[in-house]
Amino acid sequence: MSRGPTRRQIIMGAAAAATAAVVGPVATAAASPATGSSTGCGERYQGYRDTDRDRPYARFMAQRTTPAQEAVTEAYAGPALAPDSVPEFDSITTDLAPTGYSAVETGYGRRADGVTFVAVRTVMPRVTAAMWDWWFGWHSTEAARYKLWHPDAHLYAALADDRTALDIPDKAKYIGNTTFVDEYVGPKLQQLGIGFRDPIAHGFDVPADQTIVFGRVGSSIAPVDLGWLAHQVRPVAGGAEMRSRFHLNLRGLHVPDVKQAACAVRRGASVDPTDLVLGLDLARELMLHCGQEMNHLAGFLPELYAEFGS
Repeated sequence: MSRGPTRRQIIMGAAAAATAAVVGPVATAAASPATGSSTGCGERYQGYRDTDRDRPYARFMAQRTTPAQEAVTEAYAGPALAPDSVPEFDSITTDLAPTGYSAVETGYGRRADGVTFVAVRTVMPRVTAAMWDWWFGWHSTEAARYKLWHPDAHLYAALADDRTALDIPDKAKYIGNTTFVDEYVGPKLQQLGIGFRDPIAHGFDVPADQTIVFGRVGSSIAPVDLGWLAHQVRPVAGGAEMRSRFHLNLRGLHVPDVKQAACAVRRGASVDPTDLVLGLDLARELMLHCGQEMNHLAGFLPELYAEFGS
């Protein structure tokens, strides 16, 4: 007796069909990426361009990304967590409680059910939670801003709804919004759409002097959700600490942004089904990537915020 399709097969099949519907009319453009000026799409590029150096924040542009802190590099050099020590996604609101620490603050692993997990703790002298709320509302409007975060790996950024110039709270600029990014995680190019959600509505306790950036991670092209991320920023002596969490291979479907999917293909995308299955190698590289970008930006975020923040 044959078995019916699994949930994963249903999702992958639906994603493939929806992806074909979205990217089919522009697939031929993938072989020869168009420029942003001719298509209305931004461009993906490595490093900074001469025109970027004219930006008012150019003095914060570094040639290389600052290394991750020691706890991250030690975890990267070590083994993955045992499957039974990887927390469930359902525990994330208690994992990122306003006080206390969890059994795993920095590490990566995969549960027996296939869910992949990453945790990173970054100490950030002179930084506050308000600075990070501002950053998440400000950085994705253009690639040059996004590159400030990780100049080695960040290539492209755009927003579903550019709210950066609106006179609204910083949180309101990114919560309920989606950022579309191209970046390298280790050697693999990822094209992602991250939809930011209200953490309080999802059960997190967020005191006034803290923040939690909570998002659904998906593909920019295929209408497939890949997992969840959360970054908690809370005060410690001399500044703040960020406690980051990623729970991946928790898939679902979303309504695609047709314009952004078409632009992603024009940038030279390839819809690789293996990108939808995130293994231990990706988790290990994501841990290092997160440790690098958070440590790098924290080094000058106070000055950037003082000059450009609200």
